[in-house]
Amino acid sequence: MTDTVSVRQSELDLERGRVAERYARLDALREEKERQLAAVRRTGPQGSLQNHSERDAFASLYEDRLAQLYDRLVFGRLDLDAEREGGADEQRYIGRIGLTTEDHERLLVDWRAAEAGAFYQATAAHRGRVRRRRHLMLRGREVRDLEDDILDPTLLGEDGVRADAQGALLAAVTARRTGRMGDIVATIQAEQDEVIRAPLPGAVVVQGGPGTGKTAVALHRAAYLLYTHRERLARSGVLIVGPSTAFMRYIERVLPSLGETGVVMSSLGTLMPGVRAVPERDLDAAAVKGRLDMVDAVAHAVAQRQRLLVEPRRLMIDGTAVKLKPAMVRRARDKARATRKPHNEARVTFVKILVRELAEKLRKKLEKSSGAPVQRDLLLE
Repeated sequence: MTDTVSVRQSELDLERGRVAERYARLDALREEKERQLAAVRRTGPQGSLQNHSERDAFASLYEDRLAQLYDRLVFGRLDLDAEREGGADEQRYIGRIGLTTEDHERLLVDWRAAEAGAFYQATAAHRGRVRRRRHLMLRGREVRDLEDDILDPTLLGEDGVRADAQGALLAAVTARRTGRMGDIVATIQAEQDEVIRAPLPGAVVVQGGPGTGKTAVALHRAAYLLYTHRERLARSGVLIVGPSTAFMRYIERVLPSLGETGVVMSSLGTLMPGVRAVPERDLDAAAVKGRLDMVDAVAHAVAQRQRLLVEPRRLMIDGTAVKLKPAMVRRARDKARATRKPHNEARVTFVKILVRELAEKLRKKLEKSSGAPVQRDLLLE
């Protein structure tokens, strides 16, 4: 028993030292980014204002990402068989971000990287190259406990570390609640990992009862997609929509804790700029408004407000009379509807078409009265 305790303590000491090395590298990177950001701000707007703004924003964003990683930077280790016969066995530390030394030697594998997939997917029946999966339980920056999931039977009992890693999952499930959702990056199960790493194209629907981890999986999938398809998603952006403001407050810390801060989060009630949704206090009215047939009712109400002229209307434009005919309004409306955009967006098309037609009529009238050519573009200004 004494030997087992001694071996276990030596393993804890080993991991504490290695985790400390990785935190030291993180601190060095953070200090470097802080110096770079300070230098950018000291130099002033050299080059174009846009270039300066982009450089400043990028440095600030990277600094923010590093600042979110104080807690539980490292949470696991993979012990792997050698890739080829006669080669050396390999160890990979798994964490919230990837880290390398100044000489570009890998210190930490980002949990979203392909090389980290085995941490979540390997089983005793299908272990691949994985011999051991070690869970590191940190409080702050200190390793407080560790558990091993032994997949290679030849390792069982060799180092005094518990060989059943269910304790890591149990600890996460029974952890004290804070009123905010936390990440599950250290305890993602194989089925959840399959959903998280699903290909980008198409829709992924996650179904399950209350408390089964649907929201957590969706947020971790967003973090995975941002890592795997960062350039593509940087152009289009990522929007996370939740049912209420209270719900968004509950989940708002998950992505920053995973090193992702460039995501737009919105409740349904705040999704449209300039439109503020308020709750319906009348329960009967709320029930009616929540029915699917309200979609058709609202569409009909909007269509009824797209009224046409019954008779021509005389307009005065800078002292010149121009006749607005019903046929002009009808053509503009039909073209706006043909865009299949929502009413407010299609209205922009409607206005542009009608203004161009009026400008053309005004141009012809001015040319007829003055005998000189008139450019329609000048009238549109």
